Parts: sequence; structure tokens; C-alpha cells
Amino acid sequence: METFQSLQVKFNEMFHKVFEGGRAELILMEDEETNEPGVDIVAQPPGKRLKNIAMLSGGERALTAMALIFASFLIRPTPFCVLDEIDAPLDEENTLRFTRVLRELAARTQFIVITHCKQTMEMADALYGVTMEEPGVSSMISVRLTRLLAPTY
Repeated sequence: METFQSLQVKFNEMFHKVFEGGRAELILMEDEETNEPGVDIVAQPPGKRLKNIAMLSGGERALTAMALIFASFLIRPTPFCVLDEIDAPLDEENTLRFTRVLRELAARTQFIVITHCKQTMEMADALYGVTMEEPGVSSMISVRLTRLLAPTY
């Protein structure tokens, strides 16, 4: 229960940081039929009403899920994290929010982000890509961006 309470606090803090306001809660649930426990998520982005995560827009759901993932890293850091197209449902403004928080967390954890989003690529230290110039033959390219550009944040 102590870890859940810590996660609850960090989740709300991270949600507030990602959304630049608002609040979010984790609610312990118990299925009355099976007596199995679960967790429900309610969130209130700035200027909106408190809603179950299922009632949020796709971008809001994605940012809320990111806030929960990032909150868990604050409690129990790991050396690295792989995020596969986590930014796909985000618009430009929300992608900027995501990359700002990701850059901050990258001081403690190495992030490997699979993305097609140019904004997310721009904040990377290195890019790796796979191309297929002829059918069945893949080749890998890599670029270290820290050598090319000075950070602009």
C-alpha cells in the first residue's frame, strides 16, 4: 500500500507537470463478482471536469498514461526505458510537453524512443534508422545530433 500511495502522489505531480496544470488520481477498485483488485484512473486536465481515463481524448489519454509511466520511474528508476511510438496520438503542442518532460527525465534514465515524429527526433542525442534501398536488404544509419547542434531548450 505504501508503494501505491507513493505512486499516487508522484502520478498527480507528473500529471500536473505534463499538462501544466490539472490533477489525476489512482483509485483502488475491487470487482464485486470476482473479488479481484484493480486500479482506475481519473484525470482533470486544466479547464476541464474530472473524468475517467476512458472519457478523455486520445491525446489526453496518452499524456495521462505517460504521466503514470514517468511517475513509476521517479519511484523506482531503471537504467533505461523503451517507448514505442508513445507520441503517435499527440498533436504538436502535446508533443512539446512530452519532449520537455522526457528531456528532464533523461538526466536519470536513458530513453530509447521509437518514433516517426520529427519534433521528438529533434530532442534526441542520437538517431538510428533502418532503410531498405533494395527489397530484402536493410541497412542501418546513425547520426549523433549532439555533435551537430547545440541544444535549444
